[in-house]
Amino acid sequence: MSLLLLKGGRVLDPSRGFDQVADVLISNDKITAVGDAVALADAPQVLDCSGKVVCPGLIDLHVHLREPGGSAKETIASGTAAAARGGFTSVVCMPNTSPAIDNAATVAWIRDKAEREAAVNVFIAGAITQGIAGEELAPIGSLKQAAVVAITDDGHCVQNNELMRRALEYARMFDLPVMDHCQDYLAVSGGVMHEGYWSLNLGLKGWPAVGEDLIVARNIQLAELTGTHIHCQHVSSAGAVRLLREARARGIPISGEACPHHFVLTDAAVAGSEQFWAADGAALLPQPRRPAWPAYDTNLKMNPPLRSARDREAVLEGLCDGTLDILCSDHAPHSRHEKEVEFDSAPFGITGLETEVPLSLTYLYHTGRLDLASLIKKFTVAPARLLRLAKGTLAPGADADVTVLDIDRPWMYSAAETASKSVNSPFEGWALRGCATTTIVAGKIVWQA
Repeated sequence: MSLLLLKGGRVLDPSRGFDQVADVLISNDKITAVGDAVALADAPQVLDCSGKVVCPGLIDLHVHLREPGGSAKETIASGTAAAARGGFTSVVCMPNTSPAIDNAATVAWIRDKAEREAAVNVFIAGAITQGIAGEELAPIGSLKQAAVVAITDDGHCVQNNELMRRALEYARMFDLPVMDHCQDYLAVSGGVMHEGYWSLNLGLKGWPAVGEDLIVARNIQLAELTGTHIHCQHVSSAGAVRLLREARARGIPISGEACPHHFVLTDAAVAGSEQFWAADGAALLPQPRRPAWPAYDTNLKMNPPLRSARDREAVLEGLCDGTLDILCSDHAPHSRHEKEVEFDSAPFGITGLETEVPLSLTYLYHTGRLDLASLIKKFTVAPARLLRLAKGTLAPGADADVTVLDIDRPWMYSAAETASKSVNSPFEGWALRGCATTTIVAGKIVWQA
């Protein structure tokens, strides 16, 4: 029997409302007990967690691991190593690979490779449509049998409302949540950054927020019609937050997630402007907060794009009032040469697994926006509940997936130290406050600072 004792940390388990200094005993791959030292058995391996926070293993339900087909950008091995460094014990990989994850054989290939190479748990999202082309439904029943935990055409959006309705009806039959990348192609029409003052200033094609709002509104109507839960991915606009808030108040089965880049940055960053950040909380950070960006930095190009200060504030409000109940990274690695081109030509996406928790601690917890239990809940209980995963808890008998956090540790992010194969992050050189120090998966320490 393998025993590991996490000793003297602040154990914070939102799934049970537990928050006190305690010890956690792990036997093999399960949580055995949570309590004081007198109640726990002696263990051959002891990890001193004094001054740190011990919480359920963090879950990121929106990650691009790029395999199969994109191993020059990321692999299951490198992506999950980055997840472990970021404090994540479970990730959900998106299906916009090559070939797409639209059949049971591809799911089986990923599961086999993950079992051999992954540092953390890898769950799989299947495609809604064949080849993520938005034209014919993927075999949703077969994907469910192959053990996908959700379906999505992430990176693309089903434009045909009738097709989306049928996908929702099938998903409900098979008890699968549907996650949707909300983008109306005609409204967006080739935009590369948020439509507004800065797109005009920089001479770049604008991407109006209404392109997101239209699909969120569509999804609300379809969720009400079918009764199927729809989860709106990487919400970035004030209109989308408002629509979701009103729909949830009416009991419609719909939810949303937010990414750190959308609640930290604005479209002003693309111009290299200091107006990217409001004043709240800035004094809490070591100076300088960050090095200067050049204008047109392609590491600031993502889908959906960085939006206005008003949109950013709305996303923050949505996180604080529970409208947006999940935090994720939308980790989207790209090779260096792909990003070192003109802004118009660069691919959308940034890495995020290693900066997600530090940015959330720095800009949500340390600014007083969210208490720590509420923040951790968005990384644990909420994604586990959405995806019906037996994760996100430290209850005795649960899987021994545990994250240890030092919530006050000052440090600076350096892409040179990343475990990812890609370095397309806009947060290079940022001074941050708080990070994961130990990641435990199935009772084994898979990463330690």
